Amino acid sequence: MVDERPRDGLGRPLPREADPSQAVPGVPPRRQISDEEAWAAALAYLDNDMPFHAHEVFEMRWRQAPEPDRAAWQSLAQWGAALTHRARGNPVGARRVAARAALVLAQAPHIPSCIDVDRVTSSCGQLMRDSSD
Repeated sequence: MVDERPRDGLGRPLPREADPSQAVPGVPPRRQISDEEAWAAALAYLDNDMPFHAHEVFEMRWRQAPEPDRAAWQSLAQWGAALTHRARGNPVGARRVAARAALVLAQAPHIPSCIDVDRVTSSCGQLMRDSSD
């Protein structure tokens, strides 16, 4: 049995002595999540300033997606990770992961139609501009 510590809104484990009311529920695991459901759920988390949770949804879909779509979902998981780095105050990590996300998305063999590519590439570009060494 894994001792899963409660986490904050950015996915960081809380100290063991932390007030339990500070814990934020994680993303419920799903055996199956469609492209549309994953995109909508992740955007809802982003709209609520929860990029780590969006990353988790994108990663869940990436692991379930058919092979031609996996690179696109991987890039979205990286985008979520880049946004998480920014939110946690790590601009260097945000820039580096955003650059990888943009590259993987640009090279993806197939991108599901529900994904707003312009939004993702624009956000990655902003992360790369805002985050310098």
